[in-house]
Amino acid sequence: MNALPDRRLNAYRPDLADEALRGTVTADRYVTGTPARVVLPIAALRPRPESSAGIDTELLFGEVVRVLDRAEGWAWVKSDFDGYVGYLPDTALDAGNAAATHVVAVPRTFAYSGPDLKTPAAFALSIGSRLTIIGESETRGTRYLTLAGGQSLVAGHCLAIGETAGDDYVAIASRFLETPYLWGGRSGFGLDCSALVQLSMMMTGRTAPRDSDMQAAGLGTPIERDALRRGDLVFWKGHVAIMEDEKTILHANGHTMSVAREGLDAAIERIGWLYQQPTGYRRP
Repeated sequence: MNALPDRRLNAYRPDLADEALRGTVTADRYVTGTPARVVLPIAALRPRPESSAGIDTELLFGEVVRVLDRAEGWAWVKSDFDGYVGYLPDTALDAGNAAATHVVAVPRTFAYSGPDLKTPAAFALSIGSRLTIIGESETRGTRYLTLAGGQSLVAGHCLAIGETAGDDYVAIASRFLETPYLWGGRSGFGLDCSALVQLSMMMTGRTAPRDSDMQAAGLGTPIERDALRRGDLVFWKGHVAIMEDEKTILHANGHTMSVAREGLDAAIERIGWLYQQPTGYRRP
């Protein structure tokens, strides 16, 4: 008997499934879904339409999803960015289809109520948030970009779509040091180990799967421990760390409850009693 597709990346239920899965899974009906855009700064994606359900991952402001179903205040969606499937509040989405023009390129920034840092902050946004800019202005030498809702962001905190923050994703990962650890988190306000990898790579124009087991299965190529260098990945069961150099790792972890820098040997010894030895090493 063939195993069913991974529910994290494939949308199917007995009553409804993604049209792309026709012939692979059985459902009462199949849909292609309709596009929508996330309008909250951060939207938690859950495995069930219940606020008490744990967070699988998070979607960021401006990211696009396909909505497969809506019921009782919840939307069942599939992310265009990494294919993740889950439920989020219907109010987190807008049907607007304006294309994003910019992306937030710093770990955290504010959208101000006007083009002036002295005006009240309307909300905060994470790195990776997608923006549709309709204008720009300058106040006391600082350039601001204007959102459709009238809020303004510091232009220096953003990049135009298609631009990258360089090619060294490890340098970007280091900017998250001391960011709080959050299970399922995927933002500059809180993130988990695999999100640190995914977000950092995203800002250099590279793609990475969302979860550590997905990354361990296919991100880059396997290497031996004695070949480790900056940018390589170390995997444990349920955990991933980034090599900052031949002896030091960066990782979001539940021990410090933050993104931290740690010696690889010390981390292996500390983690070993709970998660055993590393399961593999990869060069992305």
